[in-house]
Amino acid sequence: MEDLQEQLRLVVRQSLIEAQIPGAAVAIHVNGQAFLEAGFGYQDRNHEIPLSTDANFYLYSITKSLIATTSLHLVGKGFLELDAPVQTYLTNFPLNTPVTLRQLLSHTSGLPDYGGVATYSEAVKANPSSPWSTETFLDLAHTQELQFVPGMGWAYSNIGYLLLKCILEKTTGLSIQKLLNKVIFSPLSLKKTFVPTTLDDVAELTPGYTTFFSGDELQDMTRVYHPSWVAHSVVISTAPELAKIIDALFRGKLLDLSLVEQMSHPIHNLGKYPLFENLGYGLGLFVDTESPHGKVKGHTGEGPGYSVAAFHFPKLASSSTTIAALVNQDKHDYGAALVYKMAHILAEH
Repeated sequence: MEDLQEQLRLVVRQSLIEAQIPGAAVAIHVNGQAFLEAGFGYQDRNHEIPLSTDANFYLYSITKSLIATTSLHLVGKGFLELDAPVQTYLTNFPLNTPVTLRQLLSHTSGLPDYGGVATYSEAVKANPSSPWSTETFLDLAHTQELQFVPGMGWAYSNIGYLLLKCILEKTTGLSIQKLLNKVIFSPLSLKKTFVPTTLDDVAELTPGYTTFFSGDELQDMTRVYHPSWVAHSVVISTAPELAKIIDALFRGKLLDLSLVEQMSHPIHNLGKYPLFENLGYGLGLFVDTESPHGKVKGHTGEGPGYSVAAFHFPKLASSSTTIAALVNQDKHDYGAALVYKMAHILAEH
């Protein structure tokens, strides 16, 4: 056991050195129990302050899995219907074509995204502390046509998840912060996981390094980048608490397992993809249907300062295993790569 843990520690340390990344926090749960929770490397790029196990990170798009979990919770309670059009809940949303909640959750709505839009990137760089309003984000969706007929294609859409957030808040009368707290954070007794709404809320974030704002030099983005630039809201958490959430989801602790199965059913297949044998997207989850470790499910997250990932492996060396990795520098798919490096070590044992 100790040898295996040391081997895992070694592979994370070596990976950080090779990638020239300051630090990472990881957590592994095996059969519902914490197996390894640790911080590696440093929280600062001068390599002076060790990164702690319970360091705070933005989860970025892993937040989508939590919004999806909350949506399915409300479906289970009869408040929402997966195949109801958006206009059922947001009567003023100006879209003539019916788009369903299922399509929003699975990125099959055809709604555009803001990620690749030049005006969005320019606005973030020019005014990182002054985010767009919800109305401005939605106006961007209105000015661009649907990319395809809803249900007839797949394209990642943060705007789709912003609409889900609006639907959740309108249906329940609760903010997304209170909803996620009620459905996920409180039941699991989480202490450090929350939804920030101001720059003051993110004071304890682990420094996150990026060249996004400067073009060449790495800088810490935590005191300048406003969390509301993530239109659908962004969760802050730690590696141990994130692993606890994802593990609880797939053990039926947050949702009835029939609803978890709906989340885990790929609506669209992307095929072979780095790290994944046959990558699909369900309802708020990436799903690898042909992994040797069972149907692997989870999500990645990336944005200024961080690369993060959390995945559940049903049969990793005959064990139900959840692995989370939070990295304090943005490097494409690095969080996922770190998760899989640890998974390979566990599989060999």
